[in-house]
Amino acid sequence: MPATNKDWSPHIVVATIVERDGRFLLIEERINGALVLNQPAGHWEPGETLIEAARRETLEEAGWDVEPTHLLGIYEWQPQSLSYPFVRFAFAATALRHHPDRQLDDGIERAVWMTPDEILQAEPRWRSPSVQTCIADYQAGVRYPLELIQHLAPSR
Repeated sequence: MPATNKDWSPHIVVATIVERDGRFLLIEERINGALVLNQPAGHWEPGETLIEAARRETLEEAGWDVEPTHLLGIYEWQPQSLSYPFVRFAFAATALRHHPDRQLDDGIERAVWMTPDEILQAEPRWRSPSVQTCIADYQAGVRYPLELIQHLAPSR
């Protein structure tokens, strides 16, 4: 049986994979001084569904309203430098409306649309392996219905 750690606490994050005209929406953000690339992504917050979190994070980080259409997958990643893993719920989403004057979250430099080749060439700047894995799954046609996630309201 694996060793347990009572302080072990995986971080639940959501991300959106947004494709438009052959380009994918990414953000450039500063992490520990380095400029890295990621999908619009962030932590799931109390009081919201995972789908609501995906919409919120995309607006806050990229300035785009999006509508999640499918669950792309659930991805677990344990960075060697951290004592906790990330569990990422990635959603395929449709871009609806851009808010170019919206202030983006702290640390976000800008939102960019990149081709798959440009993303591959930028591998040293990926925030995590999830960046390319999610795009590869999206391009392979992986899609699960949003109904796969059941949001159960608290009993009253």
